[in-house]
Amino acid sequence: MTAAPVVVPDLGGAGLAVVGRELVAAMLDNPAGTVSPSVYETGRLVSDAPWLPGHAERLCHLLATQRADGGWGAPGGYGLVPTLSAVEALLSALRTPGRAGPPQAHRVSAAVDRGVATLRDRLLVAAEPVPDMPGVDLIVPALIDRIDALLVEGAPSPEWHGPALPMPPGMTRHRAEAVGRLLASGGPVPEKLWHAFEVLDRRARTHPRARPVSGAVGASPAATAAWLGDPARPGVDRAVLGYLTEAVASGGGPVPCTTPIAVFERAWVLGSLARVGVAAGVPVELTAGLAAALGPTGAATSPGLPTDADTTAVTLFALARLGRPVAPDSLLAYDTGTHFCTWQGEDGASVTTNAHVLEALGWHARRSPGRPHADVARRVAGWLVDGQLADGSWTDRWHASPYYATASVTASLAEYAPGGTGGRLDRAVDWVRDTQRADGSWGLWAGTPEETAYALQVLLGTGRPPRPGLDGVVRRALAYLDEHRDEGTGDGVPLWHDKDLYHPVLIVRAAVLAARHLTRLSGHPGR
Repeated sequence: MTAAPVVVPDLGGAGLAVVGRELVAAMLDNPAGTVSPSVYETGRLVSDAPWLPGHAERLCHLLATQRADGGWGAPGGYGLVPTLSAVEALLSALRTPGRAGPPQAHRVSAAVDRGVATLRDRLLVAAEPVPDMPGVDLIVPALIDRIDALLVEGAPSPEWHGPALPMPPGMTRHRAEAVGRLLASGGPVPEKLWHAFEVLDRRARTHPRARPVSGAVGASPAATAAWLGDPARPGVDRAVLGYLTEAVASGGGPVPCTTPIAVFERAWVLGSLARVGVAAGVPVELTAGLAAALGPTGAATSPGLPTDADTTAVTLFALARLGRPVAPDSLLAYDTGTHFCTWQGEDGASVTTNAHVLEALGWHARRSPGRPHADVARRVAGWLVDGQLADGSWTDRWHASPYYATASVTASLAEYAPGGTGGRLDRAVDWVRDTQRADGSWGLWAGTPEETAYALQVLLGTGRPPRPGLDGVVRRALAYLDEHRDEGTGDGVPLWHDKDLYHPVLIVRAAVLAARHLTRLSGHPGR
């Protein structure tokens, strides 16, 4: 799932337009979407589908991505799920003759030793809460149980003997047990659960609603492989085999958590470009595809996933800004009376979903004064304002970085709820200004081009009078983006939430491009 590099020239106005067109072309060239590989999902294929082409490459990917401290993935609690998956996968390979490969069996064994030690000593006893990731309260207990069973089978080194792995502080098995009871009853199962089919109770296999859509279960390679089981069984679904073969071939062995992501990718890229006026000449193939993705309850990220308010709102906003507006009535199904849920039955709430809803409803309300969307938009704006943190930022459940959430909320409030929110926007700008790193970047764990782009969008996209010190802050940020231009053309730091953190390559490129264009619109030339 790699895209051809977008070589960023000296980004004057004409250069920005060229890069925008190249992003559009990249989406057409790779209709499945361009997403970084997932340690979690790749580990599940190592365990559940060693027969798939690319097994050796997936093993090598796990070995190559282990950190020096023995874990996998991002820092802190974000490393828990990928580390559990990698350890279980490598242990499973060791326990099955021939799977680890004689030349590297010793490397696999050493990696497991270090991974188990990291789980026992740090990740499973950490005081910080487990991040709010999709399916995490099903994934963690299932993988702990699998690792414990493999450790008991006959550990080849003394370090693996000892007590069972504990559950992380604050996490229980209650939801996993509830899902097990639901599957046993044969009753309706929420569609979103199929995305984590690989860790569900075995009774999920016989549930009447557990079936592939467009060859995939839950738009997930891991879920699909677990549903398929033995590929040699009679009557095997050829479309499922085709989906899995394409998924592993596109990534050279490793796979992302979700594929395809065409609707999600196209909506976010085109929405970002249209918001700043660099989305001219978008092929009708893209806009028609987005319009076709909208049904009575909106749009879904991928076939087999439930429709959701976030994808629906961004799709509606992108279409409206590109001159193909669609009435936003499908969004109203997600209105809880105070805010909009991402999907029905959501645990918690998302500020970025509601920021995107405000943009979609606000655009239509401004052009259709007689419709009820204006009142709803005002209510959503109030809910967003109330969610601002004391330091001036916002955080969200779909992205690790507060810079993404803050950029999403400030863009929506500045455009569609400017009255009475000026002070809140100024606080957000001040927070961004004051958290710039010495090298000119911004970032949760370290500076990244993606988060620097969001910071620039906050600084320059609110329409408020310039805050003190803004010129120097922007100059340093642009210098950082210039120095790290090549990072915008490859796999960046994964920050987006799925079962594992991921990096949507073209969406991030579009965010950087939008930020650079804002600097030109605001009088900062980019040098």
